[in-house]
Amino acid sequence: MEVHLTPDLQAKLDRLVTETGRPADEFVQDAMAGYVDELADVRATLNSRYDDLKSGRVKPVSGDEVIARLRAKSAARRAEHS
Repeated sequence: MEVHLTPDLQAKLDRLVTETGRPADEFVQDAMAGYVDELADVRATLNSRYDDLKSGRVKPVSGDEVIARLRAKSAARRAEHS
């Protein structure tokens, strides 16, 4: 597999290689492994949330309600600190 990096990213990678003495391919493999693992976790979470909504275990909240809740929470915190 061939990976093409932007000049800025290549410069960062080159700096890490110089500073650590570790091969560039190890950095790229570690970064990709972490990214793929995180992506799999996000997909699993989204699938689970979707299943919860679809099954009715949780009810959706409208955007207006979310904003109202956040504003009330923020006002309550401000009131605590005054």
